[in-house]
Amino acid sequence: MRKIFAGNTMRILLHLLAWMILLGLPLYFINRWNVNRDFIWLYYINAVINGIIFYVNYLVIVPRFFFEGRRYKYYLSVVVLIACFYFVSDNSNRLVFEYGSNERITELPGAQVEQDRHNQDPPTPGKEFGRPPFRQMHLFNYTFISLFLVFFSLGLRILERHAMIEKKQKELEREKLNSELAFLKSQISPHFFFNTLNNIYSLISIHAEDAKDAVLKLSKMMRYLLYESEQGQTLLSSEIEFMNNYIDLMRLRMSEKVKLTVDFPEKYENISIAPLLFIPFIENAFKHGISYREKSFIHIAMTVSKDTITFSCSNSDNKVSEDTNGNHTGIGLENVSKRLNLLFPGRYDLNIDKSLKMYNMELIIRLEKT
Repeated sequence: MRKIFAGNTMRILLHLLAWMILLGLPLYFINRWNVNRDFIWLYYINAVINGIIFYVNYLVIVPRFFFEGRRYKYYLSVVVLIACFYFVSDNSNRLVFEYGSNERITELPGAQVEQDRHNQDPPTPGKEFGRPPFRQMHLFNYTFISLFLVFFSLGLRILERHAMIEKKQKELEREKLNSELAFLKSQISPHFFFNTLNNIYSLISIHAEDAKDAVLKLSKMMRYLLYESEQGQTLLSSEIEFMNNYIDLMRLRMSEKVKLTVDFPEKYENISIAPLLFIPFIENAFKHGISYREKSFIHIAMTVSKDTITFSCSNSDNKVSEDTNGNHTGIGLENVSKRLNLLFPGRYDLNIDKSLKMYNMELIIRLEKT
């Protein structure tokens, strides 16, 4: 009930404000001009009748018939509603005028009434004007106002329904996004963990102490994967620290033939970002860019501005890489492309240039302005 009221608070306040203005107008007229009491009575009676027509159509007839597809019942109900309250309005107006006219007659002395009757100017020949057809005018005004209120309440209700449907669709899309991101992240983590364990396994037989340091770094990285990245958002500083730990871990196995350069920013705004966006590109660079037979290179860089994050990675493309497993090639990059489409639709550019001996990629993410 609290959620329903919270979602309708603005709508309720707008309705109350409109009624305060409508009901307060006669008070303004009374204070500014000497308004007849008949006008005040008629104003409030018609305001109540119009309000009933508006809210009966808005709250009952439209949801029950129009939105359910029973249009003929809707139009029939509207006609019955307008017709019934026409008789209420007509009788109310007649009673008010009869009461007002009798009251004025009793206030005037009989001689004064007779004198006023004799003082009236005689009608001009050929220019006799009859009394305006009050009932016909009332019927016309009532019908026009009632139809306006019916169509206005119908349109307002349709707009509110469309807004509610759109809100539900966005919630469903958000839930779908979260589930797909969770699935994609669950694919990235085992793939990364599999490659890292292979690296540590190879390192144990070469340098036991380095293998211990590698295990410590891996434990920090797995803690990040299991806990910090589960929130769906992480700080950019944590993501950079995670990438540095991964690069340090991979650096232990590199030979002197590999030239590695890493350029991460030292000062930047510590914004929130989705975890594990950049590590698949780094993983791919180490996977395909390292050769123990030829000279190779890996260049990793990131720049952070107020509006964008730019990440680039270049590496030599060696067709035969010692730690390449054809069964797993491309899993991380395929998933990161899907994540980018889900997280930053229309707000990122991923440029990949692959030549015979080189692989270059650049990812530009345009941040939302807050």
